[in-house]
Amino acid sequence: MTSTFSELGVPAALVDRLTALGITAPFPIQQLTLRDALGGRDLCGKAPTGSGKTLAFSLPVAIGVGRGAPKRPRALLLVPTRELASQVSEVLSPLLAVTDRNVVTLYGGTSVGRDRQRLAKRVDVVVATPGRLEDLLQQRALTLGDVDMVVIDEADRMADMGFLPVVRRILDQTRNQRQTLLFSATLDGDVDVLVRRYQKNPARHEFDTPAEARGDVRHVFWAAERPERRKLTAKIVRETGPAIVFTRTKHGADRLAKQLAQDGITTAAIHGNRSQNQRESALARFADGRVHVLVATDVAARGIHVDDVAAVVHYDQPATDKDYVHRSGRTGRAGAEGLVVSLVGAEERKDVQKLQRDLALPEGLHDIELSLLNGGVLPAPRQDTRMHTPRERRGGSTGASRNGGAAPATSRGRARHGRSGGDANGGQPAGGRKRARRR
Repeated sequence: MTSTFSELGVPAALVDRLTALGITAPFPIQQLTLRDALGGRDLCGKAPTGSGKTLAFSLPVAIGVGRGAPKRPRALLLVPTRELASQVSEVLSPLLAVTDRNVVTLYGGTSVGRDRQRLAKRVDVVVATPGRLEDLLQQRALTLGDVDMVVIDEADRMADMGFLPVVRRILDQTRNQRQTLLFSATLDGDVDVLVRRYQKNPARHEFDTPAEARGDVRHVFWAAERPERRKLTAKIVRETGPAIVFTRTKHGADRLAKQLAQDGITTAAIHGNRSQNQRESALARFADGRVHVLVATDVAARGIHVDDVAAVVHYDQPATDKDYVHRSGRTGRAGAEGLVVSLVGAEERKDVQKLQRDLALPEGLHDIELSLLNGGVLPAPRQDTRMHTPRERRGGSTGASRNGGAAPATSRGRARHGRSGGDANGGQPAGGRKRARRR
């Protein structure tokens, strides 16, 4: 593959800016896509989070975007979450400064009046979540009739969140003659509808994180009914180090954060009811080590990237297999080892068994042994803790586990032995416990 940004067509002034930012060589996804994107083609990229796709679409925008006018941007970047909007803007802003263009970032939880004031001035690029953007369009705070560059990032996540009808209404207001860059971890289902409806003969590129760049992630499933989960979670995070604990509801996240704080563990909660300032503050304190545990709903499963998360705890089981993968992808990044612990109630066991089968994880429940969390070997689930209700275990047979009972996982075993290939959404360059930049 081509090894320099210059050879990919990036102008010298932007190459110099990248060098000043410490970015000297393109990531594989950038090598795959930049020529087509800079050549003006529509582009459909399948790439995991953390693969460098933000820079892959930010450079073409910075190079190609025209000069806008008050309320009339020329480029639009749609993303699913507030956090991702902020991170995309952080990558894009220093590049736009080189080409004398500006960016306005729009998302919920901030002042609509302030958004209207910023849009009333010249605006070249808008980075927005679909809901806030549609609100401002309905208020006639801006128009998209001049937009001739569109980026749709994490299209699969927007589909999961139910945003695609809004995305279609927004895209229908942009120019017919436009360049559309779409990036997604998957390109099937509703995402494929976007590709077929809004792209013209797109260049297609697929990139997956190489196995050698992934960390080892161990997946542990422990039987735990709701009354015992709080104390068990406290023991887990004391044993493992920095952790993200996922709950199903916003109220549950707030309650657990307070309970863990009572147990002497520094915590912060992050969910949809928190203001943007509160969410950013919680993330920053967790990233720099002032907070030991981040308690989150699924709003944090994607769009947030922090290095050196030692463990993910599923305090409440995720709604779907995909949510399990996205949550679990917060640990084991950049080739580091990671740990995922799921707390499973009796009524959840059949759903968890299906999840284990679908994701090629060993079926069953592990013995609760805190010492194993930091060990090099994870035993397979025990035969007598397979995924059956207590009544089924008492009354039925205890046939041999297809995982071989107590066969240990090797230190570099893959998912079927209790480990998986690290961050399912891709890794980031390692470098201390700090907020990672998406590039």
